[in-house]
Amino acid sequence: MRTDIVHSGAGELTYEIRNIVSVGEKLQQLGRKTYWENIGDPVAKGEKIPTWMKEIVAELVMEDATYGYSPTRGMLETRQFIAERRNSRGGAQIDANDILFFNGLGDAITKIFGFLRSTARVVVPTPSYTTHSSAEAAHAGDRPVTYILDPENNWYPDLDDLEKRIKYNPAVAGILIINPDNPTGAVYPEAILRGMIELARRYDLFVICDEVYHNIVYNGKKTVPISDIVGEVPAIAMRGISKEMPWPGSRCGWIEVYNGHRDPMFEKYVQSILNSKMVEVCSTTLPQRAYPRVVSHPEYGNYLAERVERYEKYSNIAYEALKDIDGVLVNRTNGAFYMSVAFQEGALTHGQILEIDNSQVRAEIERLVSPANVSLDKRFVYYLLGATGICVVPLSSFATSMQGFRITLLERDEATFRMIFQTIAENIRKYLASA
Repeated sequence: MRTDIVHSGAGELTYEIRNIVSVGEKLQQLGRKTYWENIGDPVAKGEKIPTWMKEIVAELVMEDATYGYSPTRGMLETRQFIAERRNSRGGAQIDANDILFFNGLGDAITKIFGFLRSTARVVVPTPSYTTHSSAEAAHAGDRPVTYILDPENNWYPDLDDLEKRIKYNPAVAGILIINPDNPTGAVYPEAILRGMIELARRYDLFVICDEVYHNIVYNGKKTVPISDIVGEVPAIAMRGISKEMPWPGSRCGWIEVYNGHRDPMFEKYVQSILNSKMVEVCSTTLPQRAYPRVVSHPEYGNYLAERVERYEKYSNIAYEALKDIDGVLVNRTNGAFYMSVAFQEGALTHGQILEIDNSQVRAEIERLVSPANVSLDKRFVYYLLGATGICVVPLSSFATSMQGFRITLLERDEATFRMIFQTIAENIRKYLASA
């Protein structure tokens, strides 16, 4: 074309979580049974939505109001409900106008990073959930600025490293916190969160905190919402129903803005995000109307508790299967439903392989790993997929130089779950010994 139409940050928009699906689908066509452990969709993994929840949605579908636009910010009744529940904890207070609904948190993330000044950076964790790190990098047209989550310390943020990233990079205007974390499954203690808030206060930054998994915490761990400790620091908390209820297909998420009027620049920035939603008119009405009724239902607490108990059990099964393998770093998952496994430096080489009995599958995997620039953990992930049908995601696709993989804890059948992790453990050992 006579004019370059490609955004300078387009190359940073990658999503290996779904990219690998095309590989798995091709292998399925070649006869390889596939276990999809790459995407955090509880429904796709067989989560049974209770009848009482479906009945709430069915009743709303029969009401004419469900078919209309919602206000740009979202349904007032729902926003008031959220604000009252949040304010009942104490901490920073909000009202309905401090809440803004989006068509899923992916929509919110795109706008939150997209409406930042291109020279303003948000420091993100490494490893980091791809939607956040890609959106931040794309808005700036540069690689993400990152702070370390330490696999030697439960994947907790390294506060010294975070301060260095802030202190020596004056373009940093904000800090992204994901708690509980995706992709690692870490749950941050209150002391660490307070340390991060203190850095934001000291360096005059704002905070974005993705709390979509906040009510999925187990193994005796505890954490707090950012509203409890934010003080006077400007902050945006991100919440949604896709993982907790779960209703990922609803595409329903929202942000809660704390201390939105304390800093004129931050206030103007938040207003720009609201203005962008006005251009779109509104977010989807049905899930907004359903949310208060679902979480207020007398059975909701029991339903969520059963799921959390299952994730706790499975997190320990997964940890026990992998923890004693030489060459890998494994932490017990304590929140959300992901586990990240890192290979120790030097454990992976370009000469390692797994035996693949299907010749067509083997040829496809060999083709995929043949380029010299294929990351070492992607080689392992492809060989694992070809040899066993287990589909996981390379850890290096989560804005990190660490090599490893992310896997979900969502498989409902315990026998299948145990088989998957035992198979992974056996094949890690085979792969590392094959060099």
